[in-house]
Amino acid sequence: MKRITQEVNDFISRGMDSNVRIAVTGLSRAGKTAFITSLVNQLLHTATHDNLPLLNAARDKRLIGAKREPQTNMMVPRFAYDDAMSQIHAMPPQWPVPTRDVSEIRLALKYKPNKTTKKLLSKTAVLNVDIIDYPGEWLLDLPLLDMDFATWSQTQFEALKGQRSELATDWLAELEALDLTAELNEKQLERVAKTYTDYLHACKDSGLHWVQPGRFVLPGELEGAPVLQFFPCRLDADVKPVKGSNLAMLEARYHEYQQKVVKAFYKHHFATFDRQIVLVDCLQPLNAGDEAFYDMRQALEQIMHSFRYGRSSFLRRLFSPKIDRVLFAATKADHVTPDQHPHLVSLLQQMVHPAWQTAAYENIEMSCMSIASIQATNSGFIASGDKNVPALKGTTLDGESMTMFPGEVPKKLPNAAYWQNSGFDFTSFRPMPSETDEPMKHIRLDKALEYLLGDKLK
Repeated sequence: MKRITQEVNDFISRGMDSNVRIAVTGLSRAGKTAFITSLVNQLLHTATHDNLPLLNAARDKRLIGAKREPQTNMMVPRFAYDDAMSQIHAMPPQWPVPTRDVSEIRLALKYKPNKTTKKLLSKTAVLNVDIIDYPGEWLLDLPLLDMDFATWSQTQFEALKGQRSELATDWLAELEALDLTAELNEKQLERVAKTYTDYLHACKDSGLHWVQPGRFVLPGELEGAPVLQFFPCRLDADVKPVKGSNLAMLEARYHEYQQKVVKAFYKHHFATFDRQIVLVDCLQPLNAGDEAFYDMRQALEQIMHSFRYGRSSFLRRLFSPKIDRVLFAATKADHVTPDQHPHLVSLLQQMVHPAWQTAAYENIEMSCMSIASIQATNSGFIASGDKNVPALKGTTLDGESMTMFPGEVPKKLPNAAYWQNSGFDFTSFRPMPSETDEPMKHIRLDKALEYLLGDKLK
């Protein structure tokens, strides 16, 4: 009965445009936890601070205030906002511990509407904002729904080039010793699956991002389950799996993974989102080299193919909500000097260009911008010879105070000459100290909020 009541409430809320579900994702180390923590922190301070000048409702004094509300989905863990704030306010400040599973937090924003239809109903209105955090690695699995086991296996072996082929040595040796046609040996399958999972972790540790299945590296509640114990195989087109064989079990587990893990994620989470922000760390891959950079681009392309965008009409909004606005945000903008911020946005635009073309054709709103959710540096100038040059000042993760110019961010996708001559030096900094009763410093988080929420606060 409670579930039916909730569905009716959500139905009414969608029709009145009084509820919005914002999905936050990004590949590992893109800054999802920092983004959500800062977003909540900024909105909770709107009643007492003018900290969001680029959010029109806040600038026009129409945003009255915000408060946390119990989330409606009781089956999803609550986003650990208080823990994250404790880490940021520690001495010395620490970055929040990254999340490894889906989590959710709800805010209620009270505002003065300026739309005639809303003003007729009430002088004030409430927008419920559900913020859902989920790993970008899980999105990499959605293309599996269009592939059978043989096709997926083929794509994995085609990717075994360069660094990947070196990292896969142990797994390939275990695979070579496995007789796929032999009678099922669960212990052996478990062992080979572990070496394959170790290979995927090694790819991530080496700065590579395209890993499938994504749940193998971020299993959540499925850790140790047989559904995560399969791996690609070299298959002959004319060989069919014999019932009770190793190959038959691998195919069965792959199919179960498709149906019970990937489809379930799409149905219970992804298909319910209204707005999507994809956080992208362009700086670490620039540091790691061309293979890591282009691997991240491939992962982004996989993520973009996964979306089912479509502007929702009123009726479709009631019965089949879909993502209708997407923001790609280059994070850690405070880790390069302000003169490089336009380059950072341009580079991100180049990376998502194919998706942008498709979105434009479908009349879907899409944007790119650079942000720093929680500011870690101050920018300024330092003397170099007879001129002043841009520089950053911050404290490294090791506690060293540093003033530096990290280098230039390329405006376009780097060519071979860039990788040979690149002097880019990405350094990770601690968050800047902040007071418990003050909103955290940020760069353009209000611009991101205006894009994601601005039309809902009219």
